[in-house]
Amino acid sequence: MSLRFRLIGLVCLALVVSLALGGATAWVNASRSVRTEMRSALLVGRQTIESAIERLQQAPDPSRGLDELVASFEGNRHLRVRFIGEAQAVAAPVVESAPFGAVPSWFVRVIGVVPVADRVPITVGGRDYGTIALETDPHNEILEVWNEFTDSLVTPAVFSSLTILLIYLFIGRALRPLEALAEALEQVGDGRYRTRIGGRLAPELARLRDSFNRMAARLAAADTENRRLNEQLLTLQEQERSELARDLHDDVSPFLFAINIDAASASRMLTEGRATEAREYVQSIADAIRPMQRQVRSMLGRLRPIGLDEFGLHEAIENMIAFWRRRRPEIRYQLSVSAGCDGLDELVGRTVCRIVQEALSNAVRHASPTLITVSIDRRGEEVRVEITDDGRGLSEPSRPGYGLVGISERVRAIGGRLGVSSKPGGGLDVEAVLPCCSLQEAANASVQAEEL
Repeated sequence: MSLRFRLIGLVCLALVVSLALGGATAWVNASRSVRTEMRSALLVGRQTIESAIERLQQAPDPSRGLDELVASFEGNRHLRVRFIGEAQAVAAPVVESAPFGAVPSWFVRVIGVVPVADRVPITVGGRDYGTIALETDPHNEILEVWNEFTDSLVTPAVFSSLTILLIYLFIGRALRPLEALAEALEQVGDGRYRTRIGGRLAPELARLRDSFNRMAARLAAADTENRRLNEQLLTLQEQERSELARDLHDDVSPFLFAINIDAASASRMLTEGRATEAREYVQSIADAIRPMQRQVRSMLGRLRPIGLDEFGLHEAIENMIAFWRRRRPEIRYQLSVSAGCDGLDELVGRTVCRIVQEALSNAVRHASPTLITVSIDRRGEEVRVEITDDGRGLSEPSRPGYGLVGISERVRAIGGRLGVSSKPGGGLDVEAVLPCCSLQEAANASVQAEEL
């Protein structure tokens, strides 16, 4: 059932309950009022007859006086008077008509007042002239109550009809913006984040409209950012593939070519029985394999930090520092990894390694530092990674290198933040704050918690 008809139903229920309570109260009062009126009419009629009998004690013709007494009750609304004696005389009450029709029998039964009779003996001058019978007739009084009841129903009926009509129209008008909001939400659910709601609304609905428009704007911005991140990710992937292809072509392919030639020569020498000369070609093959192994190991380290899965984050960072220490021994390196960092999520751990790898590479290749400090600290549900050096710093602070841009995209993709700033007096400070678990892991944990 719609909200409009629910409200109308509640109003109708309230009106019905109010009418029922009011009707019950009116019934009790009406029944008491009719009974009181009948008792009063009967008492007044008896007192009138008794007073008339006292006056007739001195009358020359009591019979005529009795006829006049009965006739005096003509037009009475509540009493039927009948003289029972030598002569018969009857005075019946006037039956009134109702503007809303005759009184229904059920209403008479609800009032529950029945006629009451009384008899007054007539004795004048010691002579018995008969009896005057009095009987109450509640018809006119019940008719009066019925008229009041029907009159009192007209106003509530008109009020109820107008109220229901106004509720129907007002609620329909008030719900129209909500229907527009529901349609707008469906459009946003379909990915149309440019949807907006306009127009003048009530203050409560205006706040809802403004909140929806802000939400849609943020979703549109997030969608644009996601598209940009995907494009950036594809660009980074293509760059990494190009670098790997170049390294394979420039560093590995010549060694493979040389190994192929030496292997063919060694095979020919062995076929010709020249084992001593063949040994030299075999040694050349071994000499070519060693640099090729180092190059392949270096490429694997770029694809996946060496030691991260086997020994943990601390060992993986130590391997990176050892790589550069062998090549640039004049630079001092300091490493600090707090307890608990080896239990990080796999994606977060790889991101930490990439941050350190890029910062070390930039510092060694471009900054000419004398000291590089690497600090990894876990604080509650966050990991803080900081790499500082005392080198030249950024030549163009407003335009970081492509590698730092790629690292920034990685950090933001898992819900972290990255800051790069030049230190006073020279040097560079790269600081990243990451969640201890990736967004996907957090979502999975949330789903599992809801299922439990």
